[in-house]
Amino acid sequence: MRKIVAPVMCAVMMLGTVIVATGCTASAQIGTNTPPPAPPPPAPAPAPAPAAPKRVKTTNFQMENGALKLPGAVVFVTGSDVLKPESEEVLQVVKDYLDAKPKVTLIRIEGHTDNDGTKDANQTLSEKRAMAVAHWLTAAGEKCDRLLPVGFGQMKPIAGTPDKQTADEKTQNRRVAFVNAALDGRPIGGMPVDGGGHVAGDACK
Repeated sequence: MRKIVAPVMCAVMMLGTVIVATGCTASAQIGTNTPPPAPPPPAPAPAPAPAAPKRVKTTNFQMENGALKLPGAVVFVTGSDVLKPESEEVLQVVKDYLDAKPKVTLIRIEGHTDNDGTKDANQTLSEKRAMAVAHWLTAAGEKCDRLLPVGFGQMKPIAGTPDKQTADEKTQNRRVAFVNAALDGRPIGGMPVDGGGHVAGDACK
């Protein structure tokens, strides 16, 4: 009995070995013949940023009370000569004007303040602000010898008086005005080019 069982067991084990070996080979063959997965499609390129609209130069200019009419006020940080960003659009109109009017060989940049603070401090502040505007225009490409920065302090208000001003009048009086001072190198009307104010300095420096 033992002699019969042993050969049978051996045969079964050998058959199992063959099946296992065959199965492994088949699996290996199947794995070898399977194509690799396709790579993912490339990500779409980001859309280009829209181009900034090109600025159109101002060509329609008006004068009001002898000064260039502007679309807004030139504004500064309170108590300083630091221009606020919103002033740039207004100053660009001044540059457009100078570009379009080559006969205006000198323009007076008038700095004016309200009556807050002392007269001396306001005079100094108005001069610094006029000079800051001259430097902005020079940096934008204007010839510095066409620019005359002049300070008037609080002494030339367009609302109220130099000493008495309401809150609304103060807002109106804090301003920068641009006045033609010379045409073709000649003072307009034979008047002093400084308009009676104090020249802040050389715009070319």
